Amino acid sequence: MKKFVKFGVVFGVLLLMLIGGVSLTACAGKVDEKRNHYTLNVVYDEVNMTLLGEERVIYVNTSENAFDKLYFHLYPNAFREGAKASVVSGSKKDEAYYNGLSYGCIEIRAVSIEGYDVCYEIEGEDKNILAITLQEALYPDEFITINISFSAEMPQIHHRFGVGENTINVGNFYPIACVYEDGVGFSKDLYHANGDPFYSECADYIVTIDCSDAFQVASTGMVKGSHIKNGRLITTVFAENVRDFCFVLSEKFEVATQTFEGVAVNYYGYKGDKDIEKNLQVAIKALKTFNQLFGVYPYTTLSVVKANFIHGGMEYPNIVLISDKVSEQDFEYVIVHEIAHQWWYGVVGNNQYIHAWMDEGLAEYSALLFYKINTEYGEDFDKMIDSARKSYRLYVKVFTKVNGGADGVMDKPICEYATEPEYVECTYTKGVLLMDAIKNSIGEKNFLKALKLYYNQFKFKLAAPEDFIASFIKVSSGDMEGFINSWLYDKVVV
Repeated sequence: MKKFVKFGVVFGVLLLMLIGGVSLTACAGKVDEKRNHYTLNVVYDEVNMTLLGEERVIYVNTSENAFDKLYFHLYPNAFREGAKASVVSGSKKDEAYYNGLSYGCIEIRAVSIEGYDVCYEIEGEDKNILAITLQEALYPDEFITINISFSAEMPQIHHRFGVGENTINVGNFYPIACVYEDGVGFSKDLYHANGDPFYSECADYIVTIDCSDAFQVASTGMVKGSHIKNGRLITTVFAENVRDFCFVLSEKFEVATQTFEGVAVNYYGYKGDKDIEKNLQVAIKALKTFNQLFGVYPYTTLSVVKANFIHGGMEYPNIVLISDKVSEQDFEYVIVHEIAHQWWYGVVGNNQYIHAWMDEGLAEYSALLFYKINTEYGEDFDKMIDSARKSYRLYVKVFTKVNGGADGVMDKPICEYATEPEYVECTYTKGVLLMDAIKNSIGEKNFLKALKLYYNQFKFKLAAPEDFIASFIKVSSGDMEGFINSWLYDKVVV
């Protein structure tokens, strides 16, 4: 996500602180393809602003342990009245809730396995987890098919999950399997206003979206069929080996499409926009640049969608949302940042809740590399680095004056950042400075070589900080582990 703070924009915020469906019968079996499969049938009721969903999950146990319970995130419950989690920071509430406070939630209507209803509970610190008790233990390399019926109320909010003034953003809307890590257990972290509080594995999706034919649909994946019946638009989408699924509905879309090296690149602007073709070309140039720098984009579609969103932008597999509140001057920058996330978060995954710097820092630095290579956009790479350094130093100065010190630790959960500026400076800004310091230490050629190794080794997988560091150790004779850790744990003076 782009918490839109192009270097220097955060200054004012910091200074203010000085002042103040388908049923399938299946038993546990063995599979060769070790990833989950989701089939979703979703109906959107625009009058009541609700989703009605039928979900079939073929869940594969890729761990070394047997499970008697499985867990799924219920992210929409963070939007309900009385939720402990906050989906936006206090300073952004009025802007996000454009029509006054509004709430949403998800309700599980039924869960079945092999045609039989099974026991389930809504648990977690904030009713954020669906816990399903299995009838028999699920052993390593076995799979089981789970059917989940759910309904979701959508809030009126400019956010990932919400009905906005121009777009309906349907992200993180369905029960999605919690990641299991051997020795750690299932990840059940709460939603948080800071960053992207999501962590998921790649899976396959077949999604059918049923909505009014007044809408156009932008989504993850490739549309395999679309037809209108009784005033309803029925769209079926396939997405293979993606980390999540999102779609956006709007009556205001105007779409431009161009194929680049086998990828259908789409730009969804609003009707009457004058910059639709320009923004499409920015997306294509970003795709071309990152293909060359890091490795080839492995999918056949990429959509950039102008949308109502409280922050600058948001990434999902094959689709990125760009806030319609971003200025014309900065719009292309956010497009580039979000497309960089297709490599860093989308293809190479990481735990964004605990190690947000891994994808945000890399995506932000990738955007700077884009401008270094594509000089026709008129951005000076060295000046952007200098601006990042000044921004971080100002953060340290202001927080030291206000709080008696500034915490510069980068590698910690997003919930441990006391303020949004602290999260932004330690994750985005210091992330850029870390990447640049690595590049200067080992040379640009080795830096890019390491990123290509990292991308190829962890494509469609989940990477940890030690995996990131190991990629640089392979191309360098120095103490890269000590060097990078000194940045992560605030042992260097910027």
